[in-house]
Amino acid sequence: MSLYAAYAGNLDARLMNRRAPHSPLRATGWLNGWRLTFGGEQLGWEGALATIVEDPLSQVFVALYDIAPMDEESLDRWVGLDLDVYRRLQVRVHTLDGEEPAWVYVLNGYEGGLPSARYLGEIADAAESAGAPHDYVMELRKRPC
Repeated sequence: MSLYAAYAGNLDARLMNRRAPHSPLRATGWLNGWRLTFGGEQLGWEGALATIVEDPLSQVFVALYDIAPMDEESLDRWVGLDLDVYRRLQVRVHTLDGEEPAWVYVLNGYEGGLPSARYLGEIADAAESAGAPHDYVMELRKRPC
């Protein structure tokens, strides 16, 4: 098994259970030195897609999943890894139990563009249901769309 750090909409446990039913949630934590942003507006159905970029002054709330081999391919297909929409990147997640190596999906596109209000609302709802701090969720809800 490998660890996947879910951010944005994949923080929703119900959604992840559908996409990776054999992969349990392990913990939540933070990607320090990264920022949630949006890009690839021309690729999304309703505006820009969520991604992360390095930013030494920021952090992103994530959920860590133990990804079973049978779910890994399904997740790769869902995000469009084979279509070169996203790529995998190794990161270090800070949890209450220490630092954990994990992989994330990062958009293969330039930062820029706005997400739809519906998409941004889903991201904020997912962060809230995953236990993100209130101020983090409120910052998500106040983002332009």
